[in-house]
Amino acid sequence: AIQLTLADRSNIADLLSTSFLFWVAVSYMVWEKRHTLDLESDIFSGVLGSLLIGLVLLRSTFVSGYDIFIRFSPLISVLGLGLLASGVKGLKQYWQHLTIFLCLAIPSGLPTLLIDVSTLTAKFSGLLLWYSGFEVSRQGVYLILPTGGIEVNPGCSGVSSMLQLLGISLLFLFMFPTSRVQKFLVPLIAILVGFIVNSIRVSLMAILVAYYSYESFEYWHFGDGSMIFSLAAVIIFGFFCNFILQQNAPKTED
Repeated sequence: AIQLTLADRSNIADLLSTSFLFWVAVSYMVWEKRHTLDLESDIFSGVLGSLLIGLVLLRSTFVSGYDIFIRFSPLISVLGLGLLASGVKGLKQYWQHLTIFLCLAIPSGLPTLLIDVSTLTAKFSGLLLWYSGFEVSRQGVYLILPTGGIEVNPGCSGVSSMLQLLGISLLFLFMFPTSRVQKFLVPLIAILVGFIVNSIRVSLMAILVAYYSYESFEYWHFGDGSMIFSLAAVIIFGFFCNFILQQNAPKTED
């Protein structure tokens, strides 16, 4: 509840919605395994777990607005609770739950240190504009149309959306039986959907700037419009997951 409150105060809608989804899913997963969990801890694990939870509670009192701690606090909390409940040796029972919150904890800027996502987004968005009939050129992360252009900075590269869908894909894999191929395919599709939908958004913003529609640009860049694309990506990926479930459903013979 504390982390969700802090996420709400951060005014980052996708952080709040993703946190809520992850907490509900993790709680359900723990409830489903409640009869098989090994609940034996020791003094060291209990003290360490208590310190971690105390750290989260104490640090939360100093958070105002957005803070990277909001992303890390669920991971630390689940780790602390796992230590209290099952000790160090029993933490392996919670690897799925920890992995889910690890996706939430990854800062969107971290993947950009490994791969230049902004340039990839600019290239693909430029390709979309070119195939749509627009006269567009690209210089690095800049998309240039005859009457205006935009810069695709790391915040607009779509990494946040890709990480969100990646976390949801892991939820899907942990909660539903899938084949080996699907275990590889589902996260890949999640990343591709996030990348493509965001590239469409970037293309739209380039068009708006080119036509001097700056108010619309602000809406789709910073306003509720950006959340619409995020929601659209989740819905598209949801349809894909539903397709996988239908493929895996047992066939009934008439």
